[in-house]
This record gives sequence, C-alpha cells and structure tokens, in this order.
Amino acid sequence: MRFLMTYQQDPNLPPPTPEQIAAIGAYTLKNVQAGVVVMTGGLVRPAHGTKVKCERGKVSVTDGPFAETKELIDGFAVVEVPSKEAAIAVATEFMQLAGDGTGEILQMFDPGGPPPGR
Repeated sequence: MRFLMTYQQDPNLPPPTPEQIAAIGAYTLKNVQAGVVVMTGGLVRPAHGTKVKCERGKVSVTDGPFAETKELIDGFAVVEVPSKEAAIAVATEFMQLAGDGTGEILQMFDPGGPPPGR
C-alpha cells in the first residue's frame, strides 16, 4: 500500500537545526534503502508558489506571494508499506525527529485497483 505523508512544522518554532536536518537525512536514507520511502521532498515557501484554480470551467493562475498562508506543507513523502499501521509508525518516527508540527497520512489509489476504502 502506498501513502502520501505530509508534514507542517509548528510555525512558532525556529527552523530545524543542522543536527535535526542531518538526523532526518539519515532516517530518510535508511528508509529509501529499505524500499519504504518511494519519494520525498521539502517544499519552497509560498512566496515562490503558484495557485491554479478551476471554477465553472475557467482556469486561473496566480503567482505568490500569498497573504493567507495558514496551513503550509513543509515536506512530503510517499511510502510503500503493508498497512496503515505501518504508515503511522513511519510517520511517528519522522515526527519525533522533525519536531513539533502536524502531519497527514493519505492512502493513495493503486493503479488499476479499486479506490481505498471500497
């Protein structure tokens, strides 16, 4: 099963220390080598982002920066694990390294398979 995991650092905290970044890098490398992490990445602040919106068939594109940025995702990972419980375990380990913040775990559709939960 594949899951998309997101991470949003507590905005009241300072950026991660070089030691935290190194620990996260080592943890990620271990999981890439084990075949758990399929892909991962950090995201650039929204000052460099672009929003795409479709409303009534009309698409609009707006470049940042954006005034309302309450919920920003700082990073993501796609993991391949046997169960949701295993995904929670991976997310828990990561969060303990990354520090205070919020994450989300979303099961991904398997190509050619039924949607999850059906």
